Amino acid sequence: MKHSFRSLALMAGVFMAGNAMAADAPKELNLGILGGQNATQQIGDNQCVKTFFDKELHVDTKLRNSSDYSGVIQGLLGGKVDMVLSMSPSSYASVYINNPKAVDVVGILVDDKDQSRGYHSVVIVKADSPYKKLEDLKGKAFGFADPDSTSGYLIPNHAFKQQFGGNTDNKYNNFFSSVTFSGGHEQDILGVLNGQFAGAVTWTSLVGDYNTGYTSGAFGRLIRMDHPDLMKQIRIIWKSPLIPNGPILVSNSLPADFKAKVVETIKKLDKEDHACFAKAVGGEQHVGPATVADYQQIIDMKRELVTAR
Repeated sequence: MKHSFRSLALMAGVFMAGNAMAADAPKELNLGILGGQNATQQIGDNQCVKTFFDKELHVDTKLRNSSDYSGVIQGLLGGKVDMVLSMSPSSYASVYINNPKAVDVVGILVDDKDQSRGYHSVVIVKADSPYKKLEDLKGKAFGFADPDSTSGYLIPNHAFKQQFGGNTDNKYNNFFSSVTFSGGHEQDILGVLNGQFAGAVTWTSLVGDYNTGYTSGAFGRLIRMDHPDLMKQIRIIWKSPLIPNGPILVSNSLPADFKAKVVETIKKLDKEDHACFAKAVGGEQHVGPATVADYQQIIDMKRELVTAR
């Protein structure tokens, strides 16, 4: 009899604990999506992620699309964004510099084709322009993407300062006639096509078929949207060294048990609906292991840039 009472009490305790855990689990999950691309397309590309997470975690996944990178940075720091599937390394550095414990790096994007873990910043010009190398853009209008973009500002800015001196404020010792932040990679590419910029930066894996926009990067999104002949309209005249692919981030403001389930579900999405995962992150990529150390060089570069301001 005593044994039965003890068993009932134990079962009741487990039931109550399970109910408490369920009560603690958030009813909403906020997926941060970096700005600088067509908002409608980005939301569309992430609808399948919402469907998957809603079913797996019994939550209402909100797609938090920001008009710029700063919105996602502030969202992670303020607990308004819970996860990002493809974060700009420079934007992650901004989060880390402000609060090293705000988020965990739970993975890095790895190219499906060659298993590379990086991408490049490239300078593009119109294919029918006379510009063949970076030096040919002297006295011309130039476009950056976003101040918190790695390939769209941090890395090319570092390279231009070394090559030409100066900084954005003085147009790198007046090498360029103007330097403009367009707001994103898509705007940079369109700015070149419509003549707003003679040259501009964007990002690409440089892996795979050139004509399809490579395996990942900004070219592919525009090709899928409404520029099927994009790669015939542009030319790449400069590329950066390899930049580590974007980190996959999960907020430490989530309850620990629920956070572990979020990480598990990200990996499950990659394996069970890889086409959805690839669509959401903007390329043929999967999840690989990563730590803060993979981004230390970017963090140091961003800290130096912030200190110099």
